Formats: sequence, C-alpha cells, structure tokens
Amino acid sequence: MDPAALRTSLQAAAPPALLPLPLQALWWDAKGDWDKAHECAQADPGAAGAAVHAYLHRKEPDPANARYWYNRAGRPPATGSLEQEWDSLAAELLAG
Repeated sequence: MDPAALRTSLQAAAPPALLPLPLQALWWDAKGDWDKAHECAQADPGAAGAAVHAYLHRKEPDPANARYWYNRAGRPPATGSLEQEWDSLAAELLAG
C-alpha cells in the first residue's frame, strides 16, 4: 500500500485489515474522527505511535502535549503544514 491507496481506502467504513495502529490513527484522522485516531495512536507504545500522537496533538492544537510526544518519538517538532506532516507520516509508516 502507498499513501494514495491509503487515501483511497477512506471511502470504506473501516480501515484496511491488518493496518498497524499508527496507520489506523492516520486513517481515522483523515476520516475526521480525532478521538478514534487518538485512541489508536495511544494504544501503540512505540516510536511510530508517539509520532502520530504528536501530530494529533499538534492538530488539536495542544503544542505542549505535542512537544512531549515528539520527544517520545525521538524527532523534532514538525514545522510544515498538517497535511504535509500527515503525508510524510503515512509514507514513512507505509514504507515500514
């Protein structure tokens, strides 16, 4: 799957089967369900979950909480647009 296919899958009622939690979080975010996205990101204890968690709190906006999660993810805070960050995270996570 690539980012374009992930976006195409948004026409469905649920994310594609076997999609890892951080990608499920991005999927739900793109569907407009921040709470479900946050739940998925929070359920992943790894760096990928933390990176998506940071993005979600940046979008909220809760900059202090976002900084905490960027730190947990081991990456600097994003400075581009939210759309750019979503695309970048999706591409990174799909390349796995």
